[in-house]
Formats: sequence, structure tokens, C-alpha cells
Amino acid sequence: MTPSSTVTSARGKKAAATVVAAPSRQAARTAATRQKLLLAAEQTFARDGYEAARLEDIAARAGYTRGAFYANFESKEDIFFALLEQTVERRIAEVNELLERHDNPQQRLRALREHYAQIAKDRRLALLSLEFKLFAVRHPEAHARLRARQREFRACGGDILRRVMKSLGRSLAISSAAGATALGAFSHAMLLEHLVDGSSLSDSEIRHVLGLFFDAVVAGEK
Repeated sequence: MTPSSTVTSARGKKAAATVVAAPSRQAARTAATRQKLLLAAEQTFARDGYEAARLEDIAARAGYTRGAFYANFESKEDIFFALLEQTVERRIAEVNELLERHDNPQQRLRALREHYAQIAKDRRLALLSLEFKLFAVRHPEAHARLRARQREFRACGGDILRRVMKSLGRSLAISSAAGATALGAFSHAMLLEHLVDGSSLSDSEIRHVLGLFFDAVVAGEK
């Protein structure tokens, strides 16, 4: 091989490496832009509600233009559903990670109980949950899509609850999906009451009542 061919070969390898690396950098930039838009949407929907939220506000909060928004999402509804999926998937991942830290079934149950009592502090999560439900009521044409996604998420939450109960050698008196639904609905209702009138329930009272409700749901059957 001549020196010139060696140089050409080296340049060819470098060019090939550049071609391979370029899509990865572009994908990373696209993912970062999408994540910033989702965070801005989460803040905007929680503050203004779905109906009042504007694409311009979401894009501006993320530091982008409408063009950047439409390069990543088709519509306000599209980013709304993407936010729903990200929010629930993140919660499921957090719970699974929490449970993996404990080997003892009783410890896992206590950890799950404490996590459930603590999520009532998440004001934005409660407001978003309410927006998702209001959206389903106000937009019947999209209701089936939302209902299908929520059923999948409830099944995941129910599976976590079922696995914890199975490790204890117990089963719920109701279906695991119903148990997960009831726990989520009750925690959001409690937090909303607190947001409307902070004097009605203190943080400690909310955690105490949620703990009692959790105990009632998982009491189940031997």
C-alpha cells in the first residue's frame, strides 16, 4: 500500500466515522428539544389547563419557536398525550426502582405505603391528572384513545400491587387494577381538596388518611 493510499484510507475511515456519529448527535439534540418541550408543556398545562394553554406559550417557555414545536409534535393534543405517557411511565419506573431496594416483602409493602402517602405532595401531578380526566370528558372523540392508554397504565400499577401482595402470600379483595385506580384517585382527590382550601387538611393529616386508605385497600384476603 502506497503512502497516498494510506492517507486516502485514513480519510475515508474518518469520513465514515463522521457520517455514523452525525445521526447520533442529531438524535441527541432532537431528544433534548423534545424533553424541553415536554417539561414546558407540563408546567403550562398545570398552570393554565389544557383548554387555555397555547402552543406559543409552550414553545416560548422551552425557548423555541412554533416551528420547533411542530418539528417534534403534531398538535397540542399530541404533546398532551405524550406528556401523559411520560408522566405515568416515570411513576411506574420510580415505584419499581423503590421496590428493588428491598428484599423483604414487609419492607416492600411499607416502602410502597410511604411512597403512596408522599405523592400527595405533588401538586403538579394532581393538577395534570385532573386535566387528563377533564380532557376525556370534554373531548369524546379522543376519549377512547385516552381510556386505552390509561387502562394500560392501570394494568402496570395493578401488576406492581399484585406482585407485592403475592410476595406476602396474600391477595386483594378487589382486582389489582381496581386497587391501583382507587389509590390514585383518592390521593389526587385529597390533594385537590388541600389546594382549594389549605386549612381543611394539613400535610400530616393527608399522609395519615392516605396511609389508612392504603391499609384498607391492601388488607385484602389471606
